[in-house]
Amino acid sequence: MASACISQIRFFPLQTLTRISLKSFPIPNLIRTPKSKLYSHKIPYSTMSSNESMPKKSKADHFTIGTHSGNFHCDEVLACFMIKQLPVYSDAKIIRSRDDKILDECDMVIDVGGVFNHELKRYDHHQKEFQESISSLKPEIGEGFKIRLSSAGLIYTFYGEDIIQAILKKNGSEQLSPSDLKAVYKQIYKSLIQEIDAIDNGVPMFDGEPLYTISTNLSARIGNLNPSWDEVDYDLDEIFKIAMAKVGEEFTQIVMGFATSWIKARSHVRTAIENAKKVHESGEILEFERFCPWKNHLADLEKEYNIEGVPKYVLFQEKPDSWRVMCVPHTPSSFVCRKFLRENWRGLRDEELSKLAGIPGLIFVHHTGFIGGATTRESVLKMAIQSLEN
Repeated sequence: MASACISQIRFFPLQTLTRISLKSFPIPNLIRTPKSKLYSHKIPYSTMSSNESMPKKSKADHFTIGTHSGNFHCDEVLACFMIKQLPVYSDAKIIRSRDDKILDECDMVIDVGGVFNHELKRYDHHQKEFQESISSLKPEIGEGFKIRLSSAGLIYTFYGEDIIQAILKKNGSEQLSPSDLKAVYKQIYKSLIQEIDAIDNGVPMFDGEPLYTISTNLSARIGNLNPSWDEVDYDLDEIFKIAMAKVGEEFTQIVMGFATSWIKARSHVRTAIENAKKVHESGEILEFERFCPWKNHLADLEKEYNIEGVPKYVLFQEKPDSWRVMCVPHTPSSFVCRKFLRENWRGLRDEELSKLAGIPGLIFVHHTGFIGGATTRESVLKMAIQSLEN
């Protein structure tokens, strides 16, 4: 099946598509809001669990999910994949149409129909009055998310936590604790879903500071699977299935990465923060049990522990007989650190460095002073302490 899909993809020429050109012009039958339906029915998140609102059907009577026909976009492709990860919707049939009568018969409608109403399972975002973000629908996630949601963002907002747990279960991984699930849910939105929401809605990246980041280019890659303007012999519904398989594979990899490796690293950083004063009374030196990606986690957790700006150095063992002391940057992507290692050590190595510092077993200090090495934990700790006192 995979090879068949790949062979089919090769026949579609790559294009440089802009999502704005495809979706920013209103299509009349996408912007209807029947008086009989509410534009938006907000429910406090504590009552928004997908399990609590799941409809009941017999095994023989499959659910139907409606989305628009014609050229597809990453948001509804991903939305359809995500919702089908939930057991109750796993066998749902996807119906692609713009016919209101057909859509009204569907159990759920995604990215078409001109209605957003969670109770009615209607998840369109094209209406002029629709301005919801994940922060407005789920305030406890924080106020920092202002990007207007696409259909992918809507499905993720209401069902995302259950989708994450379902994917973990399918892949034989342990279920996340409530606190870890909340952290992973937020990180997946920041790292993937927000990008898709912004691109689909034509949101400019920059207004001073970047409003969002593009780290996957998934929207463009899915858009490129659409047939070119001069192709005539194609089946868009079949291509949609290929697109859904492609986006699903990538989304699953992202979920598994954040729910396993990423969350473990966060736990290591949390432990280091809680034990900081056991390493040094100042609380400014952290020691990791083992090296892990730490900068973004530390930036987040400093806020949680109300210690923003306090940690100056981190210690970790790179390999046997090799330890490192690393300076904490002002921001995770910055090259400017809160407090560099001592200036007169920079660029020196081995015996010359040890003699100058009065610390045995030193290996090096980088010429910028952001990192240094030694053969023992005691030596890198002394490097950090002396630099603090400098």
